[in-house]
Amino acid sequence: MSSPKSRFSYPLSTLESISADVLARARENGATACEADVSEGYGQTVTVRKREVETIEYNRDKGISVTVYVGQKKGHASSSDFSPQAIRDTVDKALTIARFTANDDCAGLAERELIAGPDARRELDLFHPWDLPVEKAIELARECEAAALRLDRRISNSEGANVSGQQSQFVYANSHGFTAGFPTSRHYISCSVIAEENGKMQRDDWHSSKRSPADLPSAKAVGDYAGRRALARMGSRKMSTTEAPILFEAPVASSLIGHFVSAVSGGSLYRKASFLLDSLGKPVFSPLVNLVERPHLVRGQASSWFDDDGVETRDRDVVHGGELQGYFLGSYSARKLGMQTTGNAGGNYNLILEHGSDNLEQLIRKMGRGLLVTDLMGQGINLITGDYSRGAAGFWVEGGEIQYPVEEITIAGNLKDMFRGIAAIGSDDLVRGSRTTGSILVENMTIAGS
Repeated sequence: MSSPKSRFSYPLSTLESISADVLARARENGATACEADVSEGYGQTVTVRKREVETIEYNRDKGISVTVYVGQKKGHASSSDFSPQAIRDTVDKALTIARFTANDDCAGLAERELIAGPDARRELDLFHPWDLPVEKAIELARECEAAALRLDRRISNSEGANVSGQQSQFVYANSHGFTAGFPTSRHYISCSVIAEENGKMQRDDWHSSKRSPADLPSAKAVGDYAGRRALARMGSRKMSTTEAPILFEAPVASSLIGHFVSAVSGGSLYRKASFLLDSLGKPVFSPLVNLVERPHLVRGQASSWFDDDGVETRDRDVVHGGELQGYFLGSYSARKLGMQTTGNAGGNYNLILEHGSDNLEQLIRKMGRGLLVTDLMGQGINLITGDYSRGAAGFWVEGGEIQYPVEEITIAGNLKDMFRGIAAIGSDDLVRGSRTTGSILVENMTIAGS
């Protein structure tokens, strides 16, 4: 399925040469510092719906992003044109913007001593191009959808099956002398279907994303699981308002870690728009929670040996025994807070929530009575107060066993209480983007129903 060949328009050395031209032009025209990001990518996405090809999309793009500093004035400009004249024009535009902006005493490149050096370089095995003929992609998408549709006559409709292969490469350079970059790939298979009975419909989906196509599950397995999830929701009913434990299934549990990351990221902290202000070294989770960041995982979905500022990334414990050990800071937000960057300009890298020994079935038995949440809707999160309220669907549990599916409910609480009320973390680890987590059992929340 995979091939070592790529179809980039330029060798990586050309991107390096363009970034060098950007830095030279900026320096010659008065910039005291400069950084450039040069990238390109290509890919293919096929969508099949109800056995027919719905879309075939090809993408090929490239771009230059230039940030210049004149003292502590900052200017930024970008272009999708790699011609020498366009490069010069882009740099000149950034310089013009910088000269008309106000001084910002936190603006500037990362401190030179924190820039990743030669010893930080490592091979992370992130590039596995998928040389997939469109005919084969269509075949895989049809297999994926068919696996769901043939499960049961009640699966009567489909929102489509997708097969996509994406490849990209980039170079980041700055006037501290740092230049580095590498190619990456990301491929996925997804399926979404609708089950119907007695005029009532339920939808569910499943997807998988990997760096290498060889690591993807079979298209049939993805479709089959999507179909089984939709069928499991048939007969969903409303329920009365109550308070009970809530078990967040792994795919939605990842969102809880996402809210935490947002709350302890530099932008939220220096703007004082976080319910976790001044929480460093304090308990913010249940004592059983350990959250680690591992930027150098081979084939990791969010692996890199340097961040968007060129700072070296490092393994670290973000939460240990429930206590917050570190924020997520880039150079700018660190200066705003009077701290040092954590090497997180651009976001987090492979966050892993350490789990216990119980799988999902065992967690359901452990919960006894409560709600298993498998789907979340809406964005009712207030990061300033921590208030949490989202539409949900899932399954009601009594006596440690699933009794029936439920829908049209809202779950509510406060993230502070929810984090400290985590009673168990499942061994059913699932990677979703930059986060890996199993299912999460929270001791008590409000369930608003009819």
